Amino acid sequence: MNQELVTNPPVLSERVREALAVTMRGAEELIPADEWTKKLARWEATGVPLRIKLGLDPTAPDIHVGHTVVLNKLRQLQDLGHTVIFLIGDFTSMIGDPSGRNTTRPPLTAEQIKVNAETYRAQADKILDPARTELRYNSEWSDPLGARGMIQLAAKYTVARMMERDDFNKRFKDGRSISVHEFLYPLMQGYDSVALKSDLELGGTDQKFNLLMGRHLQAEYGQEPQCILTMPLLEGLDGVDKMSKSKNNYIGISEDPNTMFAKAMSISDTLMWRWYTLLSFRSEADIAALKKEVDGGRNPRDAKVALAKEITARFHSPAAAAAAEQDFVNRSKGGVPDEIPEVTLPGAPLGIAQLLKQANLAPSTSEANRLIEGGGVRIDSSVVSDKGLKLGAGTYVVQVGKRKFARVTLG
Repeated sequence: MNQELVTNPPVLSERVREALAVTMRGAEELIPADEWTKKLARWEATGVPLRIKLGLDPTAPDIHVGHTVVLNKLRQLQDLGHTVIFLIGDFTSMIGDPSGRNTTRPPLTAEQIKVNAETYRAQADKILDPARTELRYNSEWSDPLGARGMIQLAAKYTVARMMERDDFNKRFKDGRSISVHEFLYPLMQGYDSVALKSDLELGGTDQKFNLLMGRHLQAEYGQEPQCILTMPLLEGLDGVDKMSKSKNNYIGISEDPNTMFAKAMSISDTLMWRWYTLLSFRSEADIAALKKEVDGGRNPRDAKVALAKEITARFHSPAAAAAAEQDFVNRSKGGVPDEIPEVTLPGAPLGIAQLLKQANLAPSTSEANRLIEGGGVRIDSSVVSDKGLKLGAGTYVVQVGKRKFARVTLG
C-alpha cells in the first residue's frame, strides 16, 4: 500500500474548500470533520444535495436572535444548494428536553405545542427560504412508532451510556430525581435523524449528546451516520449570560423595529464582534476589514449601527431599519420620536409620581420617585428634580430614561 496516499489528505477542490469555510464560520465543533469533507466531495461529484437538519422544540411562542445562530447557519448551507430540513419537534416537546436541566422539565400540552409550532414556522421563514425548505414535524414518524417500536428503539442504547450524559450524571450524584421518560428524549431526537436520513445535524453546544445519539442510531439502523455541527450559545445583551427571555437579555425577532435597533445598540463594543460573526450575513473578509478600521481609529459606533441596521432589516425591512436608526438618534439627542403613546388622565393637578404610574411609565410611585432622584425623568425636555412636583391641566411630553415617552393630557 502506498503510504503517501494514506497519510496525505486528499486535494480538495475550490468548491469544497468554500463549502467547508461556510460550514465552519463561527462554529464550535464539526464531528467528524473528515467525514463531512467526504460528503461534500460526493455532493460535488454527483450533484446530489446533502440533507441538513435542524430540530427545534416549540417550547415558547417566540424565537429570539440567539436561536437564529443555528438558523443563519442553516440558511448559509441552503444557499450552497443543500436540502435543509426545519424540523419542528411537536412530539419531543411532549417529553421535554432535559438538556442542561437540574430538574425534570414539565411537558407542554398539545394545545400549547400547536400554537407555538405555528409561530415558529412563520418566524423561521424570515431567515430560511420557504420555497427551498423541507418543513417536517417529528410526530409524523414518532406517533406511528407505538409501544412496540419504542421498546425496540430503547433496546439500542444502554443505561450506562445514558448516564454518561453530564446533566443526568450530576443529578444522579446529587440525589435529584431523573424520570424514566427523560431517557426517551435523546432517543427520539436521534430517531429523527434515522427517519430523515440526515447527512448533517445542527445544534447548540448544549445539544451535543442528543446529536451524537443520532449518529449512533443511524449506524444501528444501517445508515451512513450524520455529521454534527455545534454552534456556540449567543451571549445576550449583558454580554455575560446566554441570551434568554427569562434573563431579559434578548432581542425577539418579532419585536418592533425601534426596540430591536435600540437593543442591538446597547451591546458592548467587544460583544459586537462576536455578534457580527454569529449573526451577520456579511463576509468574514468584510467584517475583518471593518474591525481593522475600528482598530485604526474609526468610531466603533459606526460598526454597531451597521450591525443593528442589518439585524433590524432582516426581520422587518431596510426602510424600517433606517427609520429605527433615526428614532434612536432622536432619542439620544433628547428629541421626541415621531410616534409616542397618547394618554389622557383626569384629576389635575396630579403629582408627578402618580402621573408616571398612571401613564404606565413607572410600575409604582416608589419606582417613579427613584427615577426622579436619578435624574431620569423629563417634562417637555426639562429634567424633573422635585418629587413633590404637581402638574396642572394641560398637555405634556413626559420622558423616562432614553426610550420611554408619552404625551400626557391632564384635565
